[in-house]
Amino acid sequence: MTDFPLREKLASREFFVVPGVQDMIAAVVAKKTGFDILYGTGYWLTASAYGLPDTGLVSYNQMLDRMDTVKRTTGATLIADADTGFGGLLNVDHTVRGYERAGIAAIQIEDQEFPKKCGHTPGKRVVAVEDMAEKIRVAIDARDEMLIIARTDARQGEGMDGTLRRLEAYAKAGADVLFPEALESEEEMRKVCESFDLPIVVNMSNGGATPMIKGDVLADIGFAFAIYPSLTSLAAAHAMEQALIRLRDNLDGEPADVPIFNFKEFCTLIGFQEVWDFDKKWAR
Repeated sequence: MTDFPLREKLASREFFVVPGVQDMIAAVVAKKTGFDILYGTGYWLTASAYGLPDTGLVSYNQMLDRMDTVKRTTGATLIADADTGFGGLLNVDHTVRGYERAGIAAIQIEDQEFPKKCGHTPGKRVVAVEDMAEKIRVAIDARDEMLIIARTDARQGEGMDGTLRRLEAYAKAGADVLFPEALESEEEMRKVCESFDLPIVVNMSNGGATPMIKGDVLADIGFAFAIYPSLTSLAAAHAMEQALIRLRDNLDGEPADVPIFNFKEFCTLIGFQEVWDFDKKWAR
């Protein structure tokens, strides 16, 4: 019953926000700050774990391991990026079953050709509409309860007409949630939300093609929820850069103008308290 919290959230029709997590540090901090639904982002988990760009270089097994670790670390409801399903129809079937065994609540599959690219970078190419619709039907058949999110990357290559045509086909194929990637204006967002009754997710990717819009406006537009895949990663990278500059220039390991997380609190977040309790009980 992995996806009931997410299904209930969507059924309430109350807009919500979902932070992306790039590693287990971000995951436990997100849990600490009260987020019970997280987004396992392909771009940032790939960058964090392997130092690689999001261009289809990471395998199904590698990504499943990262998603499984996020789920086990936090216990949160997890929406997981699964690229194109990591191949053809048999791969999609295998991916859906593997992600669901890991307790993933929803899986996102996109209609790009392989090797895929980050949705907010150039050079994307999409497969035929029917090819993607067939992937969705396979995913629906393979899942027990996990939600299937159908993403289209057609906006830059086929315009809004192609985007809407594809979303309609994916809805008919049985997708639970629609994901129009890299929309370029609020007008386009409203057009998509007015065109479908299914829940629609918007990607608020800092620095991407889609304008950053506050959550109350996104709710008014009609989105079910928004994902923020890059927020924690870019915030963390900036903070690290500032701290390292102070260390380099001032030999200062605790600069007053760079806030740092409390070490003792982080020890508890990452599980040391359980280790200490175990040692008290069993250590000789």
